[in-house]
Amino acid sequence: MLAAFLNSFKIPDLRKKLLFTLGMLVVYRAGCYIPTPGIDGSALSEFFNRINQTQGGTLFGIMNMFSGGAMERLTIFALGIMPYISCSIIIQLLTAVIPALEKIAKEGKSGYQKINQYTRYGTVGLAIVQSFFIALWLENPARFEGLQIVTSPGWGFRILTVLTLTTGTIFIMWLGEQIQEHGIGNGISLVITAGIISRIPSAGYQLYVLLSPFSPAKRTLEPYKVLIMATLLVGVVFAVTLVTQAQRKIPVQYARRIVGRKIYGGQSTYLPLKVDQSGVIAIIFAQSLILFPATIASFIPNTGFQRFAQSLIRGHLLYTVVYALLIVFFCYFYTAIVFNPDDISENMKKYGGFIPGIRPGVNTAEYLDHVMTRITLAGAFFIAFIAIFPDFLMAWLKIPYLVASFFGGTGLLIIVGVVLDTIKQMESHLLMRHYEGFIKSGRIKGRR
Repeated sequence: MLAAFLNSFKIPDLRKKLLFTLGMLVVYRAGCYIPTPGIDGSALSEFFNRINQTQGGTLFGIMNMFSGGAMERLTIFALGIMPYISCSIIIQLLTAVIPALEKIAKEGKSGYQKINQYTRYGTVGLAIVQSFFIALWLENPARFEGLQIVTSPGWGFRILTVLTLTTGTIFIMWLGEQIQEHGIGNGISLVITAGIISRIPSAGYQLYVLLSPFSPAKRTLEPYKVLIMATLLVGVVFAVTLVTQAQRKIPVQYARRIVGRKIYGGQSTYLPLKVDQSGVIAIIFAQSLILFPATIASFIPNTGFQRFAQSLIRGHLLYTVVYALLIVFFCYFYTAIVFNPDDISENMKKYGGFIPGIRPGVNTAEYLDHVMTRITLAGAFFIAFIAIFPDFLMAWLKIPYLVASFFGGTGLLIIVGVVLDTIKQMESHLLMRHYEGFIKSGRIKGRR
């Protein structure tokens, strides 16, 4: 792999793309430390430490993870790329249920550009709304247990905060698009991954403090537990990689057609059905829903509601059960939105394709729906297990959640998926120029 990485810099085109991507990510990380005017950063950081310890995380914790810690410091990139992600998911879901948007999406490149433009407009609107309510939230000291976050509250601060945070989100979106166009890999995904990876030094420092190799009296984590954690990390990454790439390959045979003097079709191929169709989206939906009561409870001082919210925080059995069930539900929900067996069956029939032993048309659609339902169940159970695995690890080894979060959950799934996608793109550049790639066989293959 080291030789393949060095070979990447021997190709001028690929070297230029890699350096451009790294440069854009450096610009993004630099912006995560530029504070928003009018904010006491130390007081805000102390508040986030409190809610992370006492409430087990809120929606702000998710935003903080996706922004690479910019939310807890309320920098110019505090909103991160979350408004764009939310709007992209909303547009994707609306495309499946609104015929007009579905028609636009099927127009090819021009349709993609229109959908992307709608997503940008939606991102700006969503960022304005979110930043305005964040400004109102920051101005109330009662919500921060007496901490004074805003030095000069008022409409001046609100307008400045809306302009700053919205502009920061738009700039991050532009950075992602530039990486997509001139760099390597998916720009938005790389921005998110850079934010998640930036938390590794903090997690490593917490692990070092727990281990205290030079002060055995202060040690709260035994060395053998670190070895267990290292073994588990390798195993979890390996399992996530396999399931992320896993496919059920449905054989498809195309009938031979004679058009004029030419013969078309007659070949055999396969239809790849991904085991994990929803990916990290199911976890994002489930986290947003289950953490919503805890987030609202921080605003509403109602004893009954806060008692209910306390039962749905990390570390409680009800939280774990509801969280896992929500992930399974959203895996099926998202798969039903993006996978349409009727359209696939109709397209196969249109071009003379059929599954051996299955009649074209309705029978093919029912067969594809049956197969997808079965493999989605396995994928949903695995994703649910990966999502709740850090909670079990945290309770078992008595380690902070920041350390345990790298053994599963949203962060690990995003990192593995983005790294695999980036390696694939680098692999294609290397193989086109007859260099040895990262993978011995020449490409990353999915499990059958």
